[in-house]
Amino acid sequence: MSWIGPLLDIEAARSYLELALEEARSGLAEGGIPIGAALFHRDGTLLGRGHNRRVQDQDPSMHAETSAFRDAGRRRHYEDCVMVTTLSPCWYCSGLVRQFRIGAVIIGESENFVGGHHWLAENGVEIVELDDRDCTELLANFIAEHPELWDEDIGE
Repeated sequence: MSWIGPLLDIEAARSYLELALEEARSGLAEGGIPIGAALFHRDGTLLGRGHNRRVQDQDPSMHAETSAFRDAGRRRHYEDCVMVTTLSPCWYCSGLVRQFRIGAVIIGESENFVGGHHWLAENGVEIVELDDRDCTELLANFIAEHPELWDEDIGE
């Protein structure tokens, strides 16, 4: 299932993450949960971008990865795609990555929440964890200010 080709370059991964972080900040500015994502082709072409819109849309399924995936539109296959997310993908979003065989996931941080990225790695998805301080602090501040909303988002 995994992409047959060069591994992701760390500098490219960081540049992709900047777009996802921009999306997370947009979500926060809209009164939502600050998690952002983007879907790229391995060649660096942006396919789709989005942020968590559960609050704004009153839609529990509108996670950041789902938003970016929907924004990308239909493709025949996704093995040559990279999902970039500011936070370790939850099980719902990890399932999306597996279902559509997205070849790689770049994760901004997994300190505030650990989802299914270890499972994805065990199943052939290339995982790049960046341990980005901006991603970590943005979500940590949100969790401290809105613990009930955060618990709702992660199903607790």
